[in-house]
Amino acid sequence: MKDIAIYGAGGFGREVACLIRIINEKTPEWDLVGFFDDGIEKGSRNEYGAVLGGISEVNNYPKELAVAIAIANPKIVSKLVKNIENPNVKYPNIIAPDLIYLDKTHVTLGRGNIIGLKCSLSCNVKIGDFNILNGSVSIGHDSIIGNFNSLMTSVIISGEVIINDRNFFGVGAIVLQQIRIGNDTTVGANSLILRRTKDGMTYVGNPASIINY
Repeated sequence: MKDIAIYGAGGFGREVACLIRIINEKTPEWDLVGFFDDGIEKGSRNEYGAVLGGISEVNNYPKELAVAIAIANPKIVSKLVKNIENPNVKYPNIIAPDLIYLDKTHVTLGRGNIIGLKCSLSCNVKIGDFNILNGSVSIGHDSIIGNFNSLMTSVIISGEVIINDRNFFGVGAIVLQQIRIGNDTTVGANSLILRRTKDGMTYVGNPASIINY
């Protein structure tokens, strides 16, 4: 089995530890060696392992190590990836074994993606790097997902949607067909996107509109 560590020892990191266990129950693949976290003291433990340190320890890790970045904030993930310079670090896709593909031969995935339980990908779906599909997420046909996006539980992306980079979708958010989401957009929980969004804005409601706070 290959060594893997989780970057982020909080709630989502612990969920990813459980996801790795579920993957191993079907096909033994990963040996979880611990967590990295810049906000938790080195040597601390949760129920799934010890905190090995932060960015410095990652960059000095002496042998090949797979890392799953379990942080829901897209901007933090983007910054972390830029700051990890260790050539020993690899970013596998962590995919729940019950993922439903309507046509796996026409789905493309980059690296570093985390796909939780009960997700589904339709036909001709393209997903880039370091995206989170955090359980029961549905991606419609001919949709394109860029990099560093976080889709929380039960998000629905309809067909022919384009999502660029560093966007966050709260629990139960819905994007209707043929909508384009640019960069750095936040969509609130249970919000419905009916039209193209503006970069860097927060949208809340049904139908969703921009809020300032």
